[in-house]
Amino acid sequence: MAEELNLHSLQPAQPRKDRKRVGRGMGSGKGRYSGRGIKGQKSRSGSHMMPAGFEGGQMPIDMRLPKLRGNTSADAMPIGPFRTSTQPVNLRDLEARFDAGAEVTPESLVSAGLIKNTKTDVKILGSGDLTKTLAVTAHGFSKAAREKIEAAGGTVTWLRGDPGEKATGKARSEPAATSAEPETEPSGPSADEGAE
Repeated sequence: MAEELNLHSLQPAQPRKDRKRVGRGMGSGKGRYSGRGIKGQKSRSGSHMMPAGFEGGQMPIDMRLPKLRGNTSADAMPIGPFRTSTQPVNLRDLEARFDAGAEVTPESLVSAGLIKNTKTDVKILGSGDLTKTLAVTAHGFSKAAREKIEAAGGTVTWLRGDPGEKATGKARSEPAATSAEPETEPSGPSADEGAE
């Protein structure tokens, strides 16, 4: 039978162990070098808190390997004028968080908890089904997302302009410029009249 618990019989659940007191003289057994040996990396402070991938001071493998340039590289952070970063939002999330006829904007997506803030561009992706009529405004849309939104009776608004319209508009402007030139007959004598 277990002993009755009293004030005089209280003790820790685990036996207490005194901490190791280093550098307290040669007679303590942990003086002089305090168990760290003589010199070297492991005798220094912070030597046991190396970052992940540290290879003892030699050039780490992530710096030895060649890198891909541009925003498709894993080393390219979303900074600079040519490196882009977007926040993806799928149609299944719009279906779950918004009512029919609602207007979906980056600000409303923040209110719904689908994105953190409006500092990064928002791109609507086509995962999931959409049965509600929504007016969606965003910086980008995938082809599938645009088709599903319009098929459900909704509208799509690009905050930076439709890239498809920009491409087609440029192609249309070239022949228009050539056709705008007026066709005028030469006022002076022709080459045949001058030869006579």
